[in-house]
Amino acid sequence: MKTAVVGLGYVGLPLSLQFARSGVTVLGLDVDPAKVEALLAGQSYIKHISSAEVAALVKSGHLSASTDFGRIREVEAVIICVPTPLNRNREPDLSFILETGRSIARHLQKGMLVVLESTTYPGTTDEDLRAVLENGSGLKAGQDFHLAFSPEREDPGNPASQVALIPKVVGGYSPACLKKAVALYSRAVKTVVPVSSCRAAEAAKLLENTFRGVNIALVNELKIVYNAMGIDIWEVIHAAKTKPFGFMPFYPGPGLGGHCIPIDPFYLTWKAREFGQNTRFIELAGEINTSMPLYVVHQLADALNARQKSINGSSVLVLGLAYKPDVDDERESPSYVLMEMLKTRGARVAYYDPYVPVIKPTREHAHWAGTQSVAWNQETIKAFDVVLIATNHSCVNYRELAEWAECIVDTRNAMGGVPTLPNQVWKA
Repeated sequence: MKTAVVGLGYVGLPLSLQFARSGVTVLGLDVDPAKVEALLAGQSYIKHISSAEVAALVKSGHLSASTDFGRIREVEAVIICVPTPLNRNREPDLSFILETGRSIARHLQKGMLVVLESTTYPGTTDEDLRAVLENGSGLKAGQDFHLAFSPEREDPGNPASQVALIPKVVGGYSPACLKKAVALYSRAVKTVVPVSSCRAAEAAKLLENTFRGVNIALVNELKIVYNAMGIDIWEVIHAAKTKPFGFMPFYPGPGLGGHCIPIDPFYLTWKAREFGQNTRFIELAGEINTSMPLYVVHQLADALNARQKSINGSSVLVLGLAYKPDVDDERESPSYVLMEMLKTRGARVAYYDPYVPVIKPTREHAHWAGTQSVAWNQETIKAFDVVLIATNHSCVNYRELAEWAECIVDTRNAMGGVPTLPNQVWKA
């Protein structure tokens, strides 16, 4: 089954590679010509994906790439892996899905399978996407072509996470659609989990990410409470996770980042209002997680005050721009929010991140574009009044940081176990 994957980012590229290494002929489609050119040249543009593997799969003929959506006529299945952000009013933005659907519809053939992987609210596949595909092609879903939803499950930066071994939830518009989608994913993934509908599959993905968002909010709130009591939240979590049943550890931080946890629960919140339902847990979790950068800034202010300094006029180094350790993905990163808050308060702000040497243009933080990571050496680090650890990359030498930095505000417990001077490290 020759397959096209639309959207060659952090979800689409790993999926394309897994299908290709399983012997499926894959056509990657993207509107960004730079990505297409890189892949055709055998180069990876994602840090944790090997260029050698990309080159080998391109050379084998199992992987190719193009910006020409007309080539959809060549394939039997199309998988959509495009962004689903929130707009300025924190409402779902389906424009990427719908525009992709229109591009597919112009070339849709009878018998073809279309699968959406982008996280969204229940009803997107069988209502919004289906309408676009049917109106643009004159074909009917479940009759002339197959339609399904299968949520992406990517864990960038985790070397133990392999696309082939992560169970794949699949929901079809009809029993025949489900059968076709299961057959597709069974070629590349060891375990396929069929569910009754596209909506059930969409809801499963939202449950997964809402579960994480709510529990992260809980430990973020407890971090503040326990800090007021003089109790180390990290010690508490380490002790609690020794319980072999009924507990799962979650860890606090400076806020939420990435393309899933800060966004996906609010897709459900928005859709629930259509049915007259309130999602109080989700809203409260969102409030707590969104407030964490402000808490961190207050802690940083206390750390500077203890040295008879203020944020205004101080130089602050934000360590870690990526939203999680050991990846180069800075989408929705709380580091941006921290940098904005500190700059607004008069601080001179810089960042260090070996995975993000230069800040790329983004819609939300365009004015930071082109800013470069500082160098990692004693002279550079020592020049800052305070270092704020926002992301705990494993490649960073935290012993050197302890030797070089006058003051460290640690939101990730990165300095735990590292010898430090009294009052040098503040936990936030």
